[in-house]
Amino acid sequence: MQSAWPLLDLLARENPGEIVLLSTTTATGRETAFRLADGLFGEHLYYPWDVPRIVRRSLDRIRPKGYIVMETEIWPVMLMELKKRSIPAFLANGRFSERTARNVRKRPAFWRQAYDLFSLLLVRSAADRDFLADLGVPEEKLRVTGDCKVDALLLRKRATDLSPVRKVVAGKGPVFVAGSTHQGEESIALAAFRKVRERIPQARLVIAPRHPERSGDVLEAASRTAEAALLSQTEGPGGASWDILVIDRIGVLFDLYGVSDGAFIGGSLVDKGGQNIMEPAAFGIPFSHGPFMRDFVESAGELGKLGAATLVQTDAEMAAHWERCLDQNEQEKARLGSAAYFQAVGGAAKATLDEIRREMTKK
Repeated sequence: MQSAWPLLDLLARENPGEIVLLSTTTATGRETAFRLADGLFGEHLYYPWDVPRIVRRSLDRIRPKGYIVMETEIWPVMLMELKKRSIPAFLANGRFSERTARNVRKRPAFWRQAYDLFSLLLVRSAADRDFLADLGVPEEKLRVTGDCKVDALLLRKRATDLSPVRKVVAGKGPVFVAGSTHQGEESIALAAFRKVRERIPQARLVIAPRHPERSGDVLEAASRTAEAALLSQTEGPGGASWDILVIDRIGVLFDLYGVSDGAFIGGSLVDKGGQNIMEPAAFGIPFSHGPFMRDFVESAGELGKLGAATLVQTDAEMAAHWERCLDQNEQEKARLGSAAYFQAVGGAAKATLDEIRREMTKK
């Protein structure tokens, strides 16, 4: 849904007369659709069960001009029925993680036939294109259009009101964020924070565990370092004061990056593949990450070259980076580097729709 959002935004602005029917497979997807993109689509439905009679009945009622599916969603019965009816089908923002690739390689003939049912496969990167080409999908069906989630991040930033989180962090002293942390990373972030406080006593730390249900344990550990509170304890009149704030609900971390002086991105000091480093980059703040970034290899490498991202492996390196985040030259380098990155990789939604329109005019 995050990837579909910028496509829906473009369709609504450029083709306001077209009716877009949006489907999701889960209630969470539906909730996200209305939260992000309400007003950008005509109607929502849950995706039809991929059984021939149900697919046929759905297509008889909807009679679509075209079909776009996001990322890794492959429904063979739907694709075969669309092919029979000469309705063009497009995979948008196609991506193939290591796990997906392993599953595909177990049944290469089946997946080659499934992917060949698409009119075009629009993928995020050259690596994704090469994976499909090696599988035997005709190269004339493959296009690299970039990652629509980059456009979604920039849309989200433009729509974000930072005033509520500014109230949360209001006070003296710089604010550092340890975002989307996993077990084993909070202790490193707390050790780094203790080192920072030796030189910057007024510094404050926000820890956002990847899984908010762990917030109680994180709070207990944080309380041994400084005055700590849960986000829920600070809200309302007479809320708790804090030097370390532990986030105990989802949906606020992105905004917190926008009011912080520097950040560490979790899932990267323990082998979890790394969390989304493009979120702090969207706000142009300097940030660090650990060595385990397999889910964001390309973006981590590019943002590192541009001076926005820094690799850290110890609490001492994290503390040193947080202190450097307060240097104006470091801030400017991160801001310019992030801007250059998004300028280079943005525009995937427009490139995707341009390819789809060109293909549909052939029909």
